[in-house]
Amino acid sequence: MKAIAALSRSAAAGLGLGLVAGMAAAADGWDTLARPGAIVLFRHATAPGVGDPPGLRLGDCSTQRNLDAQGRAEARALGEQFRRRGIAVGAVLSSQWCRARETAQLAFGDRVREEPAFNSFFGQGPQQRDAQTAQARRLLREWQGPGALVVVTHQVNITALTGHATASGEGVVVRPTAEGPVRVIATLRP
Repeated sequence: MKAIAALSRSAAAGLGLGLVAGMAAAADGWDTLARPGAIVLFRHATAPGVGDPPGLRLGDCSTQRNLDAQGRAEARALGEQFRRRGIAVGAVLSSQWCRARETAQLAFGDRVREEPAFNSFFGQGPQQRDAQTAQARRLLREWQGPGALVVVTHQVNITALTGHATASGEGVVVRPTAEGPVRVIATLRP
């Protein structure tokens, strides 16, 4: 019994250290994002389900999986984090999917520009994935600022670009590399 209690205390202490480390990494991520020329890739906020229904049409949100009330609240909170922390946003790019576009608009208003390179390629073949990922990398490498570049996209796109899987509403602060995946500097939890 004492061994189990000691193990539980040890696990709790480890969890506590993990939470503190996670909070420090998030704080560092926000600090990094405040630097000129920073880039962050956000997965759209919560939109229940996986993929999209058959018959998806861009521009027709009734044919897509969309944000729910929680997702809309997450998107507004994201924008509030930027405002509260005084992070200058130079540009906001979004996938053309309604859930990504709505996330971006609720967070950052009318400054959102649709960018097809960040459209979901879930269920598409490697040729589509590779072409879009190459275009997205080019766009990221070209960013110089001023302010941060915010991209709202999809988990499959972020994973293809970084090798990192994201939760709904999660962001990854990245630095482009000359070749291969962009480097993840920090994560921003929703």
